[in-house]
Amino acid sequence: MQTLNIHEAKTQLSRLIDQAVKGDSFIIAKAGKPLVKVTRLDAPSAEHVRRLGFMEGQVTIPDDFDRMGSEEIKRLFGGEE
Repeated sequence: MQTLNIHEAKTQLSRLIDQAVKGDSFIIAKAGKPLVKVTRLDAPSAEHVRRLGFMEGQVTIPDDFDRMGSEEIKRLFGGEE
């Protein structure tokens, strides 16, 4: 794995990113001490992407959901004496 100092990484960033995308990770160092490892991110495939609404029709929410427990909440937090 290639190690570069910050200045080298800045001047060659586009090439280094292309290299990382192809699977060749690299390390950026400062004063000879490794700071970060740059590697490719693997995006999930379309079949594994989770979408909002994926449980539509499987869950029901009561009409009074936003008011459930309101009396107890008032009592616990001082809304009623």
